[in-house]
Amino acid sequence: MATEGLIYPLTTPALGTALEIQPGVLWIRMPLPFRLDHVNLWAIRDRDGWTVVDTGVWTKEAMATWEHLFDSMLGGLPITRVICTHRHADHAGLAGWLTERFGCELWMPDTEYHACNASRLQGREAPASELEFYRRAGWNDSALEHFRNNYGGITSLVHPLPDSFRRISDADVIAIGEHHWEVIVGQGHTSEHACLYCAELGLFISGDQVLPLISSNVSVLARDPEGNPLGEWMTSMLRIRDKVSDSVLVLPSHNECFVGLHARINDLVDTQQRLLGKLQDQLHESHRSVDVFECLFGRPIGMGDGIVLSLATGESRANLNCLIAEGRVEMERDADGVEWYRARTRDYARV
Repeated sequence: MATEGLIYPLTTPALGTALEIQPGVLWIRMPLPFRLDHVNLWAIRDRDGWTVVDTGVWTKEAMATWEHLFDSMLGGLPITRVICTHRHADHAGLAGWLTERFGCELWMPDTEYHACNASRLQGREAPASELEFYRRAGWNDSALEHFRNNYGGITSLVHPLPDSFRRISDADVIAIGEHHWEVIVGQGHTSEHACLYCAELGLFISGDQVLPLISSNVSVLARDPEGNPLGEWMTSMLRIRDKVSDSVLVLPSHNECFVGLHARINDLVDTQQRLLGKLQDQLHESHRSVDVFECLFGRPIGMGDGIVLSLATGESRANLNCLIAEGRVEMERDADGVEWYRARTRDYARV
């Protein structure tokens, strides 16, 4: 099947099952308790067992799925190493459980390990800095109260991580079985997202960095309110395009495996650039972060939309910060500290 220049050559395994996509390379479709109901994991035959890339979340259903897979697909061989592409719960949630069960090492980028650990250990009380971040974005009192009352729930989906880990970094080469996988770090979705490229096998594990049907969340976080993750995302996407062959089979964390990496990256970056221009046009008058959702996402997002509101606000701020970094928009705070954004590079007439 081909969609917008992409080719999907494989049959998708059912939730909770695995498919061998090449000898010794398994595609595992792990269930998630979210609207996005799956995450793709990868098991690669190593010398004495299996290297697993990403893990799923810490739930009874996911652990039961793993227990079934140990016998049905992994042939009773142990997991000898766990690699996590990045810190999010659907990727690292069971890393501690798997490494503890098999007595193996966790391999992970340094920033991602420490961010995952810090997130897991955070309390259930929302920090004042995060509440202030969202208040300045334009959240009302009811949205802030909902955030306060539901803070920290995602931490229950991450098993305690091992006390030590093996750091992986950009350009590292990891030997797995008879083949070598190069670490290519992407940015934007998280600070140090590890993708894995095996030119010998023509495989590219893209994690959340490159997805075929949806785009990754790229958000400004309260702890780095002036950051420019969207600029970093676009730069690293083009770097991945230039380093990885267009002929690879891309193994993404969500949706289906596909061929057409360069076309997908070009489409994602071009779409984002057009969106930035559209947003700049809307900012001929001042708007808050919460006022530009429909421009960015094609639909309104209400103050009662919970986690969706948080993600949308982070993405909105990422787009605005990117325009500020490019000198196209400026921000001012009103007397209440609420942030307002306005285009500065075009001479707009008020309507």
